[in-house]
Amino acid sequence: MPETPAYLVRPDPADPRLTRRMGGLDHTGQPVEQDVTVERALTLFLNGQEIVTMMTIGDYPDCLAVGYLLNQNMLKPDDEIRSLEVDDDKGHIFVRTARRTDFEFKLKKRTLTSGCAQGTAFGDVMEKFDKVRLPADAELRTSWLYALTKSINTTPSLYLQAGAIHGCVLCERDRPLIYMEDVGRHNAVDKIAGYMRLNGVGPAGKLFYTTGRLTSEMVIKTVQMEIPILISRSGFTASGVELARRAGLTLIGRAKGKRFVCLAGEERIVFDGDPDAVADEPDKLTRKGAR
Repeated sequence: MPETPAYLVRPDPADPRLTRRMGGLDHTGQPVEQDVTVERALTLFLNGQEIVTMMTIGDYPDCLAVGYLLNQNMLKPDDEIRSLEVDDDKGHIFVRTARRTDFEFKLKKRTLTSGCAQGTAFGDVMEKFDKVRLPADAELRTSWLYALTKSINTTPSLYLQAGAIHGCVLCERDRPLIYMEDVGRHNAVDKIAGYMRLNGVGPAGKLFYTTGRLTSEMVIKTVQMEIPILISRSGFTASGVELARRAGLTLIGRAKGKRFVCLAGEERIVFDGDPDAVADEPDKLTRKGAR
């Protein structure tokens, strides 16, 4: 197996908080034990107002909270975050900003998204989307794409250990930087958005990878993060493709081994890799049912 790349953040499948060993029977009636992903409720408060309760694996709650607020346009790019407090016993996180906020009206206009574990988008989520101008000079080299998919799929992860989880990865050229997992891909992308904000990581020169479907929600969040290229090993929805074309986002799906399909922003692709030199993804690296 290739050497694991040097991430800034990567999954820790050995973290005892994230899985639980549970027993049962297999298809032959024999007793089995299996690692099962743990999910817990996290209620987010902004300046004393309850915003949402999210189902999450519970790691990086500060990043999840900040990223969620950013991607819902409740936290502005120039807002000063005065404090972040987590109450593990109650499953609460409190975010306080210098700017006064009141989202009573906005909270009434919400839509359950197609994301696993029911993501939520509020009525004016498109407010920022149409104002973002993604860099036209960004590029994706196919040699980077081949290297990234191999690196990400061979990195030890909670998915490979227990399943029932999605992953998102912030990348730069052929290097994966920040790899977050959660029960819903919307949580994983929010964690990365929050980490970027809290640690001063900018979107310039970045690519975004997800294990989940390329839905409208994923496209909107990626555009709002001002990242011009979104890659997935999974497929597309029509609304996701239409929004990507509207925003000028490069959208690549079915990225496995040497294979991929691009349905938006294909002008950014530089075909510098030799697909004949790239092996098809072996069965042991296939994420569905992987060990």
